[in-house]
Formats: sequence, C-alpha cells, structure tokens
Amino acid sequence: MTFDFPQFRPHPLVRGGHLQTIAGAYLPHGLKFGSLVHHVALPDGDAIALHEDGNGDDPATPIVILLHGLGGSHQSGYVLRASAKLRLRGVRVLRMDLRGCGAGITLARHPLNAGRSEDAAAVLAFVHEKFPDSAIHLVGFSMGANIALKLAGELGSAAPPHLASVMAVCPPIDLAECTRNIQRGMNQLYDRRFVRTLINHIRQRDILIPSAHSRPLIPRPSRLMDFDSLFTAPLSGYADVYDYYTRASSGPVLAQIAVPTLIVTAASDPIVPVACFEEASFSPSTQVVIAACGGHLGFVAAGNGDPDSRWLDWRIVDWIKQQGSGVSGRE
Repeated sequence: MTFDFPQFRPHPLVRGGHLQTIAGAYLPHGLKFGSLVHHVALPDGDAIALHEDGNGDDPATPIVILLHGLGGSHQSGYVLRASAKLRLRGVRVLRMDLRGCGAGITLARHPLNAGRSEDAAAVLAFVHEKFPDSAIHLVGFSMGANIALKLAGELGSAAPPHLASVMAVCPPIDLAECTRNIQRGMNQLYDRRFVRTLINHIRQRDILIPSAHSRPLIPRPSRLMDFDSLFTAPLSGYADVYDYYTRASSGPVLAQIAVPTLIVTAASDPIVPVACFEEASFSPSTQVVIAACGGHLGFVAAGNGDPDSRWLDWRIVDWIKQQGSGVSGRE
C-alpha cells in the first residue's frame, strides 16, 4: 500500500536546508510531560531507559516506539511533539533513550554507536511482552532511524508479526558518506557541534560511571570521524572507523526489509546527502519520500492543510493511521 501524503511546502521565512534544520531544532514547542520509566536489561549488562506515555487500559492499543537521534534524548523536541500528537489520537507511545543517553546515562558502561540494532530489538521484545495484544511501530529520527532500519533489515522475512511497521526520518543509511558530507563547507558547523556534544557527554558519563568503558580523547577530536576513530569504533569492537561505518550502516540491509516501511528525507538535508537514497536498493515493502526542502529533521511548513506548521509530525500520525491500527485522524 502506497502512503499518500501532502507535498511539503516550506514556510516562506524558512527556506533552504540550513534554515529548515535550525528552525526545526530551535522553534519552541512548550511541551513537558512525565512518564513511567522502565529499565530494559541488555545481554551485556547495560540497560535502556524507556519512557512510557500511556494511553488508557485497552490491551490492544497500538504502540509507537520513538528513537531519537545523535545528541538527543527522550526529551528532544521532535520526540515530544510526535508523542503528544500520537497520544491525542489513541496511540500508546514509548520514548526510548538510546544507550547511555538521557535518563539512561548511568545505565550503560558500553558506548552508543549507530549500529546498535540489538538495543532496539531488546526494547521491541520488552514492549511485546508487556503488551502482547498490541501492534508495535518503530519511528526513528536520524541515528535512531538508522538503527530502526538496520533492525528491520536484519530481521527480514523473520520479523515478528507484532512489528507492524517502521518509519525512518532522515536516516544516515551510509555513515561514511554522511560523515564525509559534514566535513564540507557550512556543513562543518554540524560536525563541530556533534563533536562538542559527544565530548561533553563522555566527560559527564566518566564522572557518573567510573567503570564505564572509555578512552582518552587525545588528541582532542575536531571532527566526528576523528571521535569515532578514537572512541566509538575501538570501544564497540570494530576494527577501525571504516569497519564501523560499513557494518553499522543500514544501507546494505535495506533490500531485506519485509515489514511496511516509510523513509522520509529531504534533498536539502545538510547532514544526510540525498545521493545516499538515490543509490540505495530498497525492498518492495519500502516507500521513500524525498522532499525538495526540509533540511535535517526540520520540515517547517507553510500551511499544507495541517493544524500547525510541523509537517513531519502529521506525516507520522498519518503513517500510523494508514497501518490500520485504529488511530484517529488529524482533525
């Protein structure tokens, strides 16, 4: 079934990939709400923090698991907005902190990397055990989207029936190309920001967990590729940074995905180049939507018939509704 969606039209004051990316990240949303926090145990002794935004007592309520991007958490604006809109339409939402992120910073001795599909698999199994009658949808953003796609591809035709669909927003399906891309021109601003965020996170983590697996960041990395070479790749068991980018990317397994899958990205994304999608092979169950504008997780729109300017939020609602999970519309 093809997903029929309204075309994205950028807000007249927010044109271009950089403005869309910045506005998408910094426009206020005013959302803040509590949740029931679960700790999902992982085989290596770490755990994941999972935040349940409940929605009634119906055991068959459809469920969406939201996976944030690099440098984000369960409190990221795009995660909070999606949760709020989905819950108003009858969906139970669980916001997943990726390994060592957000409320889970003290739960993980091993570092996060972009290929940790096993963490998403553990969360999927946990949620299914807790809500065995519910259809479960994975919705990932940026790095979280790569992880969701990688899991779906690895599962292939053996995907469990309770995994109803996957939606991936701006996924870095070719990590090597994405890392090279943010070393060019103005994109270097994102490269430097990612590295600053990661260094600060590691320093905080090392203070909170003295036994955490860590390495000295010497010389201090100035690019994401340098950080991954010094820290992520060796501590995650990869031979080097190139081995990490190759094995952690979802691109090689996209053609194996069997569950209904939607990928939404933008040709103007300054972090994930559109060429990644133009050159990839996709399964028959996967639909790819490439908006001309939108930036990276931006998609700040002009009207589009939605109740507000957040075009992407409403496409998430529409996608889950189309999967036949009893979700109400946008009205």
